[in-house]
Amino acid sequence: MVKRALIDRRPFLLLSIGAAGAYYLLVDSKFPGAGIILLKGVGVGLLAIYALLRFPHRDGHLLAVVLGLAAVGDMGMELDFRIGGGAFFVSHVAAMALYLRNRRAVVTPSQKLFAAALLFMMPLITWLLVANLANAMQIVLYALSLGAMAGLAWTSSFPRYRVGIGAVLFVISDFLIFARMDLMATSPLPDMLIWPLYYLGQFLIATGVIQTLRHDLPSEQ
Repeated sequence: MVKRALIDRRPFLLLSIGAAGAYYLLVDSKFPGAGIILLKGVGVGLLAIYALLRFPHRDGHLLAVVLGLAAVGDMGMELDFRIGGGAFFVSHVAAMALYLRNRRAVVTPSQKLFAAALLFMMPLITWLLVANLANAMQIVLYALSLGAMAGLAWTSSFPRYRVGIGAVLFVISDFLIFARMDLMATSPLPDMLIWPLYYLGQFLIATGVIQTLRHDLPSEQ
């Protein structure tokens, strides 16, 4: 299904992948600062355009807002952590609204348990990673919004193997960001993994949500 999405009148997906790959390759080069910031936002920004064009109705619009704010957050993180974190916080709130509008009819106990673990363990583990930082409480509050978003994604009507896993990859990428602030400050792993995990997560979320909306809810949104 993803392969068809890449070749069947969906050029924004291909352009998004290209922009994300280019950013990953050029981020440590001498590419102009303003240019690399813009390129960083283009990857997920194009996913927002894809969502808007593929499902131009209420939930498609909401997904476009989620992704558009994330793109702003991507660029904002290069300027000021508070700007980027604020944009992502609002993006998570919008994503929560999207997932609450599309709740799974039956949620098994194991699914509820995993969603609860995402909600509560995200801020707890984040606190353990950043407790020594001056802005630790702000980071933990952000982590709570991320955990809530991921938990609701896992229990939504969207496919867990796409949207649920995408949200979990987002969580892992942010764990690495927080670890890079202190515990893994000298490790090369965060810089290697954060962007690929984050972008793949957003890609899975965008394509998984749109696929479900177009196939299962063509006229209700």
